[in-house]
Amino acid sequence: MNKYCLLFFFLLAVKVSFAQVNLMSLDQLDKRVEQGKDTVYVVNFWATWCAPCLKELPNFEKLNANYKNQPLKVILMSADFKSKLEKVVTPFVKHRKLKSEVFLLNEQSEQKYINRVSKDWSGSLPATLIINKKKDLRKFYEQEFSYEELEKVYLSNN
Repeated sequence: MNKYCLLFFFLLAVKVSFAQVNLMSLDQLDKRVEQGKDTVYVVNFWATWCAPCLKELPNFEKLNANYKNQPLKVILMSADFKSKLEKVVTPFVKHRKLKSEVFLLNEQSEQKYINRVSKDWSGSLPATLIINKKKDLRKFYEQEFSYEELEKVYLSNN
């Protein structure tokens, strides 16, 4: 195999190692959660323009890495406008080398999805939803998490 083939495979491997960003509706998220009955879902709502969101993103990445062998699924759900997917969100994810699953929220009405996620959500970011179907648990947090706080919340809902 020549050096150009090796370079191509290396670049392909590097590209695949970063999270791909796709659109996801709340209906699709619900279906996903239904399929993973023994999985704890930690869904973080964030945006590229939200300073507290950006500060806490590494904590979700660390939780994902530290508990990768557990039935945990960290989903980073961007609340950026759909028009920002290719020019802002995808480059942001690649630049930050995010490994968790990243989606851009695909909903028409902000107020409808806010109410659907939690009646307690004012709409502020960051916000996090913990879902554990096995325990019939759904908890919502409208706050920024330190790693220690996030880990404690995950473990207490696991």
